[in-house]
Amino acid sequence: MKQSAAFDFESINRLLKKEYDKHRAPIVEFIQMQTGDPFKVLVATILSARTKDETTTEVCGRLFKKVRHLSDLNRIPVKELEKLIFPIGFFRTKTRMLKQLPTAVNTLFKGKIPDGIDDLCKLPGVGRKTANLVRAVAFNKPAVCVDVHVHRICNRLGLIKTRNPFETEMKLREILPEKYWITWNAYLVSYGQTICNPVSPKCSECVIPAFCKRIGVTKSR
Repeated sequence: MKQSAAFDFESINRLLKKEYDKHRAPIVEFIQMQTGDPFKVLVATILSARTKDETTTEVCGRLFKKVRHLSDLNRIPVKELEKLIFPIGFFRTKTRMLKQLPTAVNTLFKGKIPDGIDDLCKLPGVGRKTANLVRAVAFNKPAVCVDVHVHRICNRLGLIKTRNPFETEMKLREILPEKYWITWNAYLVSYGQTICNPVSPKCSECVIPAFCKRIGVTKSR
């Protein structure tokens, strides 16, 4: 595996972990709530796409009182499921995906949620981000999960220069030490929601300014 000599990953990871422990962003709370059950991790992650974390947390708490197992998705009526997951973004589309999930899992994987990225991507509503997150959170196996926060911050740091999350994932697989793969997403998502915001980032509160290309450029002007 290649590693960027210009980046002290150990120091960056340590500093980001301190911020992660301090802020505990909502996305961490709802995923931790489901840890240990691959089915619930999968459902929660599908629901979280294009939805605020606070909404996902609330909906998951309500949904999992009635849907505890994969087979429950077969029994619950479509209208009831839509009502349970509203106001999740694209709730009708996600309802359709969830209703298709039991058949896909039973047919392709004998009723068990798979832990491989390619296998997970065969399930309805699952893309690479969801697959990586499920593999890391539910199975505690190395996976590079890249969302908009990870993509943005890694490029701001100057760690990579990529055009989209897929390119970011592939590049991080080359340069990021595997021991950081599982936690990298959680730390950067939390940091992206609290400090390194998409618009008007709180650069004065940044704990990793020495590694940030954006701050360096700003200070040099």
